[in-house]
Amino acid sequence: MFIRIVKMTFDSSKTELFIANFNQHKNEIRNFDGCHLLELYRDKDNTSIFFTYSYWESENHLETYRNSELFKKVWSITKEMFTSKAEAWSVDTIERLD
Repeated sequence: MFIRIVKMTFDSSKTELFIANFNQHKNEIRNFDGCHLLELYRDKDNTSIFFTYSYWESENHLETYRNSELFKKVWSITKEMFTSKAEAWSVDTIERLD
């Protein structure tokens, strides 16, 4: 299992459209084979910056999602609202304290 973090910066006039699109598809994304958690964060200082945080069972599961019709549909709408290119990281948990 690994974590995928994606940072997205939007045109400030498009943030509500992004949230609506995310809400429309969040359950489909979360229930995609291999996705174990999906969260959306918003920066406290710059409300045009959002992060998705998701747990994936494997790189193959993430790649299957990224090649799916669902991803293509959601991403084609989302990327049109960006003011800069999205940044993404795949990371492994080293330690977790609850």
